[in-house]
Amino acid sequence: MCGIIGFTGQTEAKNVLLEGLEALEYRGYDSAGIACFNNDVIDTIKTTGKVSSLRKKVVAMPEFHSTCGIGHTRWATHGGVSDTNSHPHTFGKVTLIHNGIIENYHELETKLAAEGKFPVSQTDTEIAVMLIDYLYHGNPMETLKKAMDYLEGTYAFCILFKDRPGVIYCLRNGSPLVACHCEEGSVIASDMVALIKYSKEYFVLPEQHIAVLTKDQITVFDAKDKVVMPKMLYVNWDMSAAMKGGYPHFMLKEIYEQPEALRSTIMPRIAKGNLPDLTNDGLPHTILDSVNRIIITACGTAMHAGLIGRVMFERLLRIPVTVEIASEFRYQKPIIDSNTLVITISQSGETADTLAALRLAKSGHAKTLSIVNVKGSSIARESDYVMYTHAGPEIAVASTKAYTAQLSCLYLLAFDFALEKGRLSEEDCSKEMEGLLQIIPAIEKTLTFHPLAKEISRNIKDCEDLFFIGRGLDYALSCEGSIKLKEISYIHSEAYAAGELKHGTLSLVTEGTPVIAVATQSSVYSKMISNIREVRARGAMVILITNGNNTVDSSLYDYHVPLPYLSDNFAPFTAAVVLQMLAYYTSVQRGLDVDQPRNLAKSVTVE
Repeated sequence: MCGIIGFTGQTEAKNVLLEGLEALEYRGYDSAGIACFNNDVIDTIKTTGKVSSLRKKVVAMPEFHSTCGIGHTRWATHGGVSDTNSHPHTFGKVTLIHNGIIENYHELETKLAAEGKFPVSQTDTEIAVMLIDYLYHGNPMETLKKAMDYLEGTYAFCILFKDRPGVIYCLRNGSPLVACHCEEGSVIASDMVALIKYSKEYFVLPEQHIAVLTKDQITVFDAKDKVVMPKMLYVNWDMSAAMKGGYPHFMLKEIYEQPEALRSTIMPRIAKGNLPDLTNDGLPHTILDSVNRIIITACGTAMHAGLIGRVMFERLLRIPVTVEIASEFRYQKPIIDSNTLVITISQSGETADTLAALRLAKSGHAKTLSIVNVKGSSIARESDYVMYTHAGPEIAVASTKAYTAQLSCLYLLAFDFALEKGRLSEEDCSKEMEGLLQIIPAIEKTLTFHPLAKEISRNIKDCEDLFFIGRGLDYALSCEGSIKLKEISYIHSEAYAAGELKHGTLSLVTEGTPVIAVATQSSVYSKMISNIREVRARGAMVILITNGNNTVDSSLYDYHVPLPYLSDNFAPFTAAVVLQMLAYYTSVQRGLDVDQPRNLAKSVTVE
């Protein structure tokens, strides 16, 4: 969850570190700090608040100069938000930053206390730095190998040893680290967004490996001290993709980037005859041979994409599909065997619970396929097959373009699988693909609805509770609309299957309660109208979203959003964009931090 960066080279380290932390701030923004070599000492500056607060403190110290240092932006897990709990942490000769969770920190703290060593903070990280200092007798490599035997949990460490000026030692278990060497020096960070200014080529530090960074090179060692050459990767986006580009917030920029993200994800996967072609993804035609069930597992927004994927798979393939929350799936002893296909979905490819679910699936001999946005990520590397969304970097905590890109991949898989199994003829599959292509201009038109979205947001911004209702695909989409609204506007919001209103939910609807009714599915449209009448009769403020300009009794709604018409299967794409805009403008109307909502972070790499 936290963002970490290390730099050693030819230029001023504080500038590299601060710029890198600003790029990584979506990973955590409770506090920030840097530590740099200053001749034979290590100077540390840290503070609560965002990186902007840290920058002010650094600027106020013009004598702070160095060409080697480490930096951290924190999302608090162990210990409250305070200067003392901020990173970097120092004990003895060791200064360290950490992303992850040390699960056995209390046991280690007890052992260190017996040696007369006590922490000053409440963090698990300080226990790690105390342990490394306790084990250190002049040889950093031997020390870190010993530390790995003691530490349980996930960690990405960047470490400075006081008697090794100019050198950064890095160690990884679970939490991500990517690195590159460039003209300025050597850089390592949690995410490529902090490196892109310096290089488009990078490598992922393998787990249980140690990277040693000097100004001249990066050397990677395995557990047996053997030098290894990590696989180099390349990103096809540049620095501008990770900037706001004139938009007031990253979220709004990313909402408007969805047509291009979908083009990049869909178009390379279309063959002659307008048929799906996943050969470049390495998916064999035999992937569904012997498969008698599919499990989709993910967290948050990615899981909501899976809910829609389930409907499409079952409609087209007639194979049982379940969608499991990854944090639950991994602890439920699920029934998995070689006849199971497990699909994991993660924007970052590092989501801790989803990665654990993937490993569980592989241990049960299931076939595994992952949909991820980040090349070389842990989930991508460990899956049997991987399908990349080409959404580009997504910086806002609330996912938008990654969600619709994930949906497009699920649709492509459904059409390809159905074609291979003979459930769709080439003619029918081509028609489905044409429908998928039509979502791009439809979304472009939907983006012009922003004045209506603003108007609606002004009238719901002060509500305490808000409900979404829908049926079928619309219910699955309502779950996503609800989490989007609550995570950035802090309005209590819930999504319900509209048919369940009379089973308890209706008691929550009172005079003026906003209800967003998503009614894009023609097969259940009349049923939805009946449900809308039920909430309207209790005084609800109804925001009605339909697929096309359906004729509706105007007494049934306060606002009507008629989406550009698409066939029912594809309506979730345009409806999703409207719900994203409603969430965005409601947060803006409430004067909140849209991109960095309280208590949340972008990449959930800890349990």
